[in-house]
Amino acid sequence: MNRVVVTGMGALTPIGNNAKVFWENAVKGVNGIDVITKFDVSDSKYKFAGEVKDVDLSAVLDKGQIRKMDLFSQYAVFAADEAVKDSGITDNVDPFRFGVYFGTGVGGFETFIEEHATFLERGARRLSSMFIPKMIPNMAAGNIAITFKAKGVNMAVSTACATGSTAIGEAYRAIKHGYADAIICGGAEAAINPFTIAGFGQCKALSAAETKDTVSIPFDKRRQGFVMGEGAGALILEEYEHAKARGAKIYAEVVGYGSTCDAHHITAPDPEAVCTANAVKEAVKELGSIDPSKIYINAHGTGTPLNDVTETKTFKNAFGEDAYKLHISSTKSMTGHMLGAAGAVEAIAAINAVRTGIIPPTINYVEKDEECDLDYTPNKAAEVPLEFSLSTNLGFGGHNACLAFKAVK
Repeated sequence: MNRVVVTGMGALTPIGNNAKVFWENAVKGVNGIDVITKFDVSDSKYKFAGEVKDVDLSAVLDKGQIRKMDLFSQYAVFAADEAVKDSGITDNVDPFRFGVYFGTGVGGFETFIEEHATFLERGARRLSSMFIPKMIPNMAAGNIAITFKAKGVNMAVSTACATGSTAIGEAYRAIKHGYADAIICGGAEAAINPFTIAGFGQCKALSAAETKDTVSIPFDKRRQGFVMGEGAGALILEEYEHAKARGAKIYAEVVGYGSTCDAHHITAPDPEAVCTANAVKEAVKELGSIDPSKIYINAHGTGTPLNDVTETKTFKNAFGEDAYKLHISSTKSMTGHMLGAAGAVEAIAAINAVRTGIIPPTINYVEKDEECDLDYTPNKAAEVPLEFSLSTNLGFGGHNACLAFKAVK
């Protein structure tokens, strides 16, 4: 089996428009959540989101690309561009052994809303010829492949909130088993609009708290739900010997991946946390003897009442009493829930944590929940000697994914 390493990272997030700034602000505990500016929220009970701020997409995309892509695809190509340049991969890989595994949770909602309005107001003949090519969820993967001439394996992934982690995990398996030498992988989302916010609100998933410091508070007893975020995260995964031969910078090694399904409920996690724990166990089974006090977990940590209790039970089911030695945090306290992009961006946090020994905090944590009694790194970053990091994500439909990383010395 091949070893798989990370040789490039790119991010577009509510707390930074590249991977470096995202990580610096995550460590500082910067809150990227604020009042929604994309539309009027005066009549909405859900007034906050983690919006991408002050990004110049034209720095990466030309006018033609922007015109032909939904915003989620634009975000995807923007993050992928950073990761590709960071890795220096394009001049050092056979294009037929260069792939893309990239996903989204909801796809081209901006385009759907715009074209639906056109259809109702002006009729079918006035729909854009780009309606379908902009909207369909595989177009992030397709546009990335076209942009970077990746002619190998290509997969569009959609496992709801687990999408980013699933894409990275499946890319890891593809390289591990010899189907590619390098893969651009991750996820993107651009779903901060009245339609999507209303829809998630009707699912009783969103927080209606009234201040930006109380609206996204994972593991805190006061939590009410999650907050919508947006952006993209991208990694370059590469076969170790291939990376070593070209002298590539290596951020971390991917050393495990677990993927399961609760097969329980369309939105709620299984409260027994058996299958979520199985995903974690699958991800760590090849790590050998591990000291739990040297493991960091970037938790899914959405701030919904059910998720945070289930995740706490997940870690207890997976590690037993050793769960109390784990270092855990939720960067969603700063970014909001980036849906299909969450797993990719949070993987970047997990990778940087194991590289640096710095654990980003769960900010705005005030009131302890008796059912969530593990170490969630409240409010301030911690410095801890780490050997491994994990990133967990759980999605509607019961999708569970867990990634495991270690630093390469």
